[in-house]
Amino acid sequence: MTLGLTLAILGGTLAVFLAGIGSAIGVGLAGQAASGVMSEDPSKFGSMLLLSALPGTQGIYGFLSGFLVILKLGLIGGTAASPTLQQGLQIMFACFPVAFAGLVSGIHQGKVCAAGVYMVAKQPKEMTKPMVLAALVETYAVLGLLATVLILNGIKL
Repeated sequence: MTLGLTLAILGGTLAVFLAGIGSAIGVGLAGQAASGVMSEDPSKFGSMLLLSALPGTQGIYGFLSGFLVILKLGLIGGTAASPTLQQGLQIMFACFPVAFAGLVSGIHQGKVCAAGVYMVAKQPKEMTKPMVLAALVETYAVLGLLATVLILNGIKL
């Protein structure tokens, strides 16, 4: 295995792990808040589920990016590429936008969703407002994914 291939795989791995960590923390924060609310009123499960699940999307974006790296390298069902050191570094750095945007936005989206859970607990008809606020944080995870996909597509092996 060449150093270029190792670095490329490291980039895909970082995208999956860091975005996944952000999602896990975010979902955990929102889930804790939702559990507290449902201990008082179990009928609010549906609205609590939506707000608790929303921070999980960053992990999906990281996984998608890692999968795109695997495909680009031909590690599944193809002839494995042998990228140069420079190409491996390019792929690794191409994964950074989704990795770090996913890590940070997942945590902060979890905080926004947890606050939204408390809002919906007191005002059940106001579900759309915390969803919109959480979607604002989501925008930056989507931009990180878009940057990673565009940069990966620009790298020639």
